Amino acid sequence: MSRPYCSSCQRPQVSCICHLIYPTKNNVHVVILQHPSEVKQTKGTVKLLSNSLSSCQVFIGEDFTYHKGLLENLIKYKNKIALLYPSTDAEIVKGNIEGKFIDNIQCIILLDGTWKKAYRLYMMNKVLQDMPHCILPDGIDGEYHIRKTQIKGALSTLEACCHGLAIIEGDSDKYEGLLKQFKKFNQMQLAFLPNNIKK
Repeated sequence: MSRPYCSSCQRPQVSCICHLIYPTKNNVHVVILQHPSEVKQTKGTVKLLSNSLSSCQVFIGEDFTYHKGLLENLIKYKNKIALLYPSTDAEIVKGNIEGKFIDNIQCIILLDGTWKKAYRLYMMNKVLQDMPHCILPDGIDGEYHIRKTQIKGALSTLEACCHGLAIIEGDSDKYEGLLKQFKKFNQMQLAFLPNNIKK
């Protein structure tokens, strides 16, 4: 017999995250390009993020060359859009101050997947390579303990998004509530792991 699912968050009821959703009004629009392999990943953070932010779109796929939703955002935000991705040309994200590599960012794009899958998304879509790229400053510690990676400073999609928005919008406290809910999400997922592999 199949497991019962929550009609709101679309997750198994035993791991429903509706109680963790933290409504947050973001001024900078968020677009998440999610690799298909992440859609049913219960450890993923996009569902919590997208259901909490007031202005967020999630597009699923690999090749977004002719994706209507992405193209609409590119047209709408023109030179006010940036990809949060550690490319060799990426500059440290800053607040909306005139004179930096992109003035008054109004939309950020994030790639959701493992590092390998995110890189695949980046390489498959030239439009992503051609837009400005930004990275978070060093020194931001992640709390994503349920998925292991050898990448130094690696953050979940939710963490990267919240820290990026906080810097761009110039409000370090605005996303603390959502980050606290993320910690609870992390703890909830750890509780499902066998005791012998909990860290």
